Amino acid sequence: MIDFSKCEHKNKTYSGANGSKISVVYDNGLYMLKFPSRAPRNDDISYSNSCFSEYLGCKIFKEIGIPVQDVVLGTYTTNKGNEKIVVACKDFAVNGKVLQDFGSLKNQIVDSENNGYGTELEDIKETFELQTIVDPIELSKRFWDMFIVDALIGNWDRHNGNWGFLYDSMADKNELAPVFDCGSSLYPQLDEEKMKHILVDGKEIKARVYNIPTSAIRINSKRINYYNFILSGEEMGCNDALKRIVPNIDTDKIFDIIDNMPIIGDVHKDFYKQMLIQRYNLILVKSYKNLNKLYNIKKPKRL
Repeated sequence: MIDFSKCEHKNKTYSGANGSKISVVYDNGLYMLKFPSRAPRNDDISYSNSCFSEYLGCKIFKEIGIPVQDVVLGTYTTNKGNEKIVVACKDFAVNGKVLQDFGSLKNQIVDSENNGYGTELEDIKETFELQTIVDPIELSKRFWDMFIVDALIGNWDRHNGNWGFLYDSMADKNELAPVFDCGSSLYPQLDEEKMKHILVDGKEIKARVYNIPTSAIRINSKRINYYNFILSGEEMGCNDALKRIVPNIDTDKIFDIIDNMPIIGDVHKDFYKQMLIQRYNLILVKSYKNLNKLYNIKKPKRL
């Protein structure tokens, strides 16, 4: 575990509602330290497990082969002497590049009457076609690739403000930013007692596969249910992403990442493994197999 309290501090600031953030230099690079936020939905836990969720979610994106921020788990001792678990996220908005979110891109569509941060799917898809600063095919591909991996890790908060692109002001060019902000995945507000209860209750497990969490993306103002939407096969962009992503998921390697995570105990690790394998098999693999009726596609890896 790295003690980031010994690192050089920088004056760069970071926005976002979930937890405090500071800038430090580590391993000759600039990193944002994210501190755990409070868990308002669970009175039995004073802080959420969002740092672990951020770390593992990003590691899963990387293992699957999607560009993502580099993350490191560590500790930080505050001025009051309190040691906290933190996740260090390497800052990719450097060398004159500025991170701009998808909502700001959406705001450029002057013919649209919808707010840039509205998450209606049809409005988002329209933005892919109408915007002119990023390749629309690559933009759509990134959105749907994230959607499939977010379905795997149970991310309920992938909105228009936490994905986007990097703007190079000198060249006046844009490129897709690596994936970032996975702290709302993998049930961050559960304590170990609740994890134990869920692990021995099949109904609780299935409820967390079929019903919760839902996506932040909406259809007719209703949040998308990952299971129903992906299984339906009605969205071709989603189907194409499913075909790209599922063959690249190696659950053994993901389990190795979990086994090597510091600090968390066996119950926590078992919970992560159980939820991931259930979501993998019941949402992604099941939906993937349905596509065999339409496509001649590679058989996915599975346990």
